[in-house]
Amino acid sequence: MAYCKKCGAEIDDQAVICPKCGVQQTPEVEDKGGFLWGLLGCCIPLVGLILYLVWKDTKPKTSKAAGIGALVSVICLVIYYIVIFVIGLGVAMM
Repeated sequence: MAYCKKCGAEIDDQAVICPKCGVQQTPEVEDKGGFLWGLLGCCIPLVGLILYLVWKDTKPKTSKAAGIGALVSVICLVIYYIVIFVIGLGVAMM
């Protein structure tokens, strides 16, 4: 037996609506997060951003992993360009 998400009444496992309070029962979405989603977001930042925006309400842990991966990738890219710019300036001044 399952329990209503609002009132806690015992309901059938297949019930869509609680017979006691009338609240619709939605199935649980498995949200484990995951290193691989973060890695995907890091390798392809645009995909990480899209996954974050699509999953932020339904799978918050997984969307956070993909978003952090995308953010790390963008920060590393900015740091890389700053370092290359500084090295270029140093070489040009010589």
